[in-house]
Amino acid sequence: MNWTWQFEDAEGKAIAARDSEFSNQGDAESWLGEEWRELAESGAAVAILKNGDAVEYRMALTPEES
Repeated sequence: MNWTWQFEDAEGKAIAARDSEFSNQGDAESWLGEEWRELAESGAAVAILKNGDAVEYRMALTPEES
């Protein structure tokens, strides 16, 4: 399976991102660890890690409002 990241803005709309396809989960997570700030500055609010068609998890790229 291929591991991929998909991104959404604060309204839940899909955001196009650079190539984010990986052969394993560790590489995908490492890449996001290096790129998340730039992605957030570009308008991404949520990152979604997928393994093939299955969603592994979703995570916020911006701090939650209190």
